[in-house]
Amino acid sequence: MRSAEQILAEADVIAVVGASRDPSKPSHTVPLQMLRHGWKIIPVNPFVDEVFGVKTVPTLADLAEAVDLVDIFRPSADAVEIVRQAVAIKAPAVWLQSGIVSAEARRIATEAGIDYVEDRCLAVERAVARLTKLT
Repeated sequence: MRSAEQILAEADVIAVVGASRDPSKPSHTVPLQMLRHGWKIIPVNPFVDEVFGVKTVPTLADLAEAVDLVDIFRPSADAVEIVRQAVAIKAPAVWLQSGIVSAEARRIATEAGIDYVEDRCLAVERAVARLTKLT
């Protein structure tokens, strides 16, 4: 299993499940920061048409392209189903944001051979590792 830093360094396209239009929420500011540092962000939210100017898709199954990472901003209880969806689309890694933990989601990802990170923030890990996709 790759480390959190390796996952971020090797990812180019991140699907963010639960991305929010509300600029006061981490589910808006974290993916926006990743976007500003050069990652392609695809917001996954069935209730809005766009987040930070990027068109959303309602579910992972609706993605029109492969992703390198599925980032989850949903309650722990929702993580199991989202990880199942990530397995179905053959995502190589899933990441549960700070405060989100699920032993069952971890089991599903591990059994599917998917890299798994939980209870960690993408933006914090990016900053600590000084990662960017900008040239």
